[in-house]
Amino acid sequence: MSETCNKCGLPRELCTCEAMAKEEEKIRVYTVERRFRKKTTVIEGISKELNNRDILREMKTHLACGGTLKNGNIELQGDHKAKAKAVLVKLGFPAERIEVAR
Repeated sequence: MSETCNKCGLPRELCTCEAMAKEEEKIRVYTVERRFRKKTTVIEGISKELNNRDILREMKTHLACGGTLKNGNIELQGDHKAKAKAVLVKLGFPAERIEVAR
């Protein structure tokens, strides 16, 4: 017997909870300057319902950088604002719901 989703009760193969959660997200991507004038890209607005560790792993792989999860936000080493949006779209998030700060 296959596993069932805790939210909707459907089998994992038929469950659309994660896809629906991605459609509802309002994501903000911006950079902050840390010690020694190092840039850090922060991605906020991804809910805890999604697997943030898998998203972080994919972001680090595609952008070839280090990163971590802090306070529910994804923090990546370096200035990756433009590239981060492209990777998030590739992961299934809608482009119109991703705001990249200047």
